[in-house]
Amino acid sequence: MPRYEFRCRACGDTFEVNRSMAAAGEPASCPKGHADTVKLLSAVAVTGRGGAAGGAPAPTGGGCCGGACGC
Repeated sequence: MPRYEFRCRACGDTFEVNRSMAAAGEPASCPKGHADTVKLLSAVAVTGRGGAAGGAPAPTGGGCCGGACGC
């Protein structure tokens, strides 16, 4: 289940809420009981194994960038 981060405008605390994607836009109350909260924009990083994207071997060859761009 996705985790969403919120900040309370009343006390300034940041907290997380686990909820379904369908409920992502619903308001969340601060753990201290305040109702004035705002959902924060979260950055997601996805990493894979290996050197190149998807674990594929890095391209080799001539050119300015290893031959992958065809220059």
